Amino acid sequence: MNATARPLPRDLALALALLALLLCWEASGLDLVVAGWYGSASGFALRDAWVTRNLLHDGGRLASGVALAVCVIAAWRGGPAGRGRRLAWVGVVLACLVTVPALKRLSGTSCPWDLSLFGGSVSYVPHWMLTALDGGPGHCFPSGHAVAAFAFLPLYFQWRGHRPRLAFVLLASVLAAGALFGWAQLARGAHFPSHTLWSAWICWALGAAAARWIDGERQTAHALANGGNSRLPA
Repeated sequence: MNATARPLPRDLALALALLALLLCWEASGLDLVVAGWYGSASGFALRDAWVTRNLLHDGGRLASGVALAVCVIAAWRGGPAGRGRRLAWVGVVLACLVTVPALKRLSGTSCPWDLSLFGGSVSYVPHWMLTALDGGPGHCFPSGHAVAAFAFLPLYFQWRGHRPRLAFVLLASVLAAGALFGWAQLARGAHFPSHTLWSAWICWALGAAAARWIDGERQTAHALANGGNSRLPA
């Protein structure tokens, strides 16, 4: 082993580990199994249920919009010190909200409720078979609704350095909300579990990458202001 080799940064190592787990899920073929718990050849019984459609789908979008507005206001009015950094993190949240739906629009993967297995008319084609189209309407991978919650995962990276308890609460809350939104879309037949898992991973990876860039810029500025000492205040 090269004595000068450095270990992977913690955030990158964790992102790669989560990616490996996600690929294991993809290889397992459990998407169809789990979708079969809620759907049949007659379709999905909870597709238009009040809890899944009105409360968790429509209400989730509204809650996400309110949360984003609160983040923008808090970042702007939180005082002059660090305003640029706070707004940068809001920008990362926005990047998540844009990136996942953009990927969804480019996808040829159709939703479970479009499949003949669940009362639709198209055949199942795994979304990782990029050159094979299922012949359906597509635009169903990754989960655009789950990102209404997972887009706020970058806030964990923003706060973990100086408010670790708040960061943990944010992380747990966002993961719980994202899982709930993902379950609602699974029960409705709008998405497979992997669609939600990929949305979560993309937002986590964007947050981890942003933390390296934003905190790196902050450390550089602090070092220049303190004669080369890059240690940041708590």
